[in-house]
Parts: sequence; structure tokens; C-alpha cells
Amino acid sequence: MEMPMGKSRRWVLGVAGGVVAGGLAEVSASAAVPDGRRRVYIGSYGNGIALVTVNPATGLPMLAGKAADTPDPSYVALSPDGRTLYAANELEAGTISAFAVGHGGALRFLGSRSTRGAHPCHLQVHPNGGFVLSANYTSGNVTVHPIGAGGALEEASDVAQHTGSGPDPERQEGPHAHKVLTDPRGRFVHAVDLGADTVFGYRLDSGKLVQIGALRLPPGSGPRHLTFHPSGRFAYVTNELTATVGVLGYDPARGRFTLVRTLSTAPATPGVRNYPSEVLVSADGRFVYIANRGHNSVAAFAVNGDGLTALGTTPAGGDWPRHIAFSRDGRFIYVANQRSGELATLKVNGHNGSLTSAGPALATGTPTVVLPA
Repeated sequence: MEMPMGKSRRWVLGVAGGVVAGGLAEVSASAAVPDGRRRVYIGSYGNGIALVTVNPATGLPMLAGKAADTPDPSYVALSPDGRTLYAANELEAGTISAFAVGHGGALRFLGSRSTRGAHPCHLQVHPNGGFVLSANYTSGNVTVHPIGAGGALEEASDVAQHTGSGPDPERQEGPHAHKVLTDPRGRFVHAVDLGADTVFGYRLDSGKLVQIGALRLPPGSGPRHLTFHPSGRFAYVTNELTATVGVLGYDPARGRFTLVRTLSTAPATPGVRNYPSEVLVSADGRFVYIANRGHNSVAAFAVNGDGLTALGTTPAGGDWPRHIAFSRDGRFIYVANQRSGELATLKVNGHNGSLTSAGPALATGTPTVVLPA
């Protein structure tokens, strides 16, 4: 995302779009999505996590209401067993909130813990179910929280502080951690830092992060999000400031990346600056999809060994697609269009990777993340 002079991260990500979250009815156990029906959680800037039910035939969402009150839950994730939802509260004094998932997706607050950082914008539950890892954007650090009884979080067991900067004086005056994730085996932890143009690598040892290396990307790249190929031999990183995607080779034995090649994520458009956000890989590993803010599209690529072939772009169905996610069956991609306040649905052609609109978008606050459950 671009950062105007004198404006905060939250201004450009939320208020700049002119959309304010609100107007959602609280979801009680009786009003929740019936068990057996597909549902989607939506995090946002504002006060609450929305719960959406999905038409199983069309894939289109229908708003159910607010699942939980919690401030600025800009990213949400589920535990491996699906019994607990965690939300990154993107506040100056950052917190992670935990919720027990009940009947029909209703959420019960379990408590929150400080991230010991500012503006956490991403989190992941470790595949072993024992820790929550979070990335604090403004303070440029990564936090580890052990998971206690019943899914509640314990106090942070470690905070790893990034260092470094880049050539963009507005966005890269210092480190800005934007995503943290494990590799497919859960052996190593990787943190993507937009301000430092770096992907930091760690080993998680008894709740402590031990740095094992770092991939330095070209100056001014502004890496935002990273996703692994199912093979575990490659990964794809979106570079927000250069509107590119980097194809990375990965050594799973050592937890080390190498940059293989870089491609544009959208065709150049006069008067439009593009900022890629989320990147997805299809379950069969054949296709990669990238959300483009500014160009307001979702780009599709075919995977060819260590390369990508552009297949084209599809309108995102709204303004500023901050996040995209596959439906649980992989037949649809949900698009959180932050500035227009809409959740759009794209149908995935599993044969050739193409995308088409599945129908009208759903109005919903200021969506920043979509989580099919």
C-alpha cells in the first residue's frame, strides 16, 4: 500500500477508502451459520469480525452478521483443529485476541495478549498447534505466543527484532514486518519485511526464534507476502513497491531461499500505480494468483518449473483488493476489496486457471482478510 506523507498506515489502509465498518448484527449461537453450511470469517478495520454464510451451489456469500467485537482485527487465522480463531488487533499497542469457535461458527472471547510491538498485520498458527506467530508492521518485529489450555494465549515467549532499511524514504525508513509463516514441514519460520527488503529465516526452538539466515531482495522491492508451492521447493513473494512477484528457490533442509526470477504482476496502465498484495497457489501447484491494488485485478499465472507464465488479469470486483483466499474446495477465490467495502467472488477454472466473476459482490465494512472455515 502507498503511504502518503504525514499519514498513518491505518489511514491509507482504511479511512482513505471512505468506508467505515459497522452496521452488522451480533451473531449469537442461535443466529450463527447452521452447522454443515459453508462459512467465511471477515477481518476488517473497525470493531468486529464478520461471519458470512456461503451458497454451496454458487459460491456466493450472504452476510450473517458480526461474530465478535474486537478492535481492528485486520488478520485472522484458525488453529489446525479449527476450534480456535486468532485475530491480529492492528493497534499501536498491538494485541492478539483468541476466540473459541462454537456452534455454527459463533465466537467466544478467550482473552488477548500483547505482541510487544506496534500494528500487528499478520499471524499464523504453527502447524504443530503450539504457537501463534505474529508480524508487527510499524515496530518491525516478530512475536511468538505459546498456546495454552483451551486455545488461550500465554504471554509472549520471544520477540525477534528486525533491522535494515531501503531506498524508499516514506515506506522503508526502517524494518516493517508484513508476514510470518512456517515452511510446509513446519521446520523453519520465515518473516517477510517490507522496510528491510528482506525475508528473515528462523528456527523455532522451545518458543524462541533463532535466526538462521536472510534473503536480501533488490533494494526498493518492498516484499509483502510469501506463499510456498506445494512441492516445498519454490515460493512466491509479492513485492509491493515494484509491483512484481519474485520466484524463489527453497532448500528445505537448510531453510534458505534464492531469488530465481522476477515478473510484473499486472500490465502497465497509464496513471495507475499498482501494489500487489496477497499471493495464492492452487492445491495442485499448477497456478498462482496475485491480488493487485491500484490495477484492481487478480492476476493468474501458470507454473512452469521454476518460472511463471502470465495468463491474464481479471477485475477484482471492487476497489483495492487487499486479500484473496480460496474456498475450501478450491472452486472459488474470495476477494476482500478494502476501499469499496465489498467481498467479491471469482470462479476458478481448474483446467486452464482462468477466473470469471461468480456474481455480485457483497457489501461488508472495510474487509482486510477473508478466511473460509
